[in-house]
This record gives sequence, structure tokens and C-alpha cells, in this order.
Amino acid sequence: MSNIFHLAVLAGHLPATLPFYTEILGCKLGPSEEGKWQDVDFWGNELTLHESIPRTQVESDRERHVVDMGAVCVPHFGVHIEWDVYLRIKENVRKSVGFYDEPYIRFEGQDTQQETFFVEDPNLNALEIKSLQGSYYEKR
Repeated sequence: MSNIFHLAVLAGHLPATLPFYTEILGCKLGPSEEGKWQDVDFWGNELTLHESIPRTQVESDRERHVVDMGAVCVPHFGVHIEWDVYLRIKENVRKSVGFYDEPYIRFEGQDTQQETFFVEDPNLNALEIKSLQGSYYEKR
């Protein structure tokens, strides 16, 4: 038995959403049921994108929770990735869909230092992409 995290989200029209995950984030596709759902290898975790009526707006204003140097939107999901992968994705996002929240360094100078940004997929799911740089993460 593995310890892979699984998350299923509404993805809108799959053909419109999949390029965000494959071309911008660089994820690989897994099993699928055509027109219903698509598994995505989300850095070793299983993200299942379910076909749904596309969202045209977030149902209400996203709640924000204050975290060092920023107010993060909730709900969101995301990933901790290696610095070189983070930089590549950050540039892909900058050149294509743009940031929901611009990149910034959080917990600067602490052993939990990280750089992070938020982006929305085509169905307005909020994702946090971050690279952990502090010594706390090296010990894990």
C-alpha cells in the first residue's frame, strides 16, 4: 500500500483544462474515462480532474487567511517542488495565464523559508506552487 495523496476536483471542460496541467505545470496524464475524468500525476500524487460545467466566476469572494507576508486564499491545493522545477513553472505561468497572487518569499530568514505563488486553473481552482528553501525542510 502506498502513501499517495489523492484529490478530486471539478475541472470544467477537460479539453480546455488539461493543457494547463500538462503544458504549463508539466504534469503527466494517467488513467482516464473519456469525457468523465482524468488522473494527473501531480508530482507523485493523484489529482483527478472531473468533467463539470465550467465555472465562469468563483461562487463568492475567496476567504483570505493571513500567513507571514501574505493573505492566502482558502480553499486551495498545491505542491512543494524543487527549485529548478519551481522556476520553470513560475516562468510558464508568467508567460501564459498569469498569477492569481504574485510570487513572494515567505518566512524569510527562518528555517521554514519558501517562495510561493498562487495561480488559477481554467476552472478557477486555486493552486499554490512553492519551493521550500529553509533548513527545516532539509532535515525531513
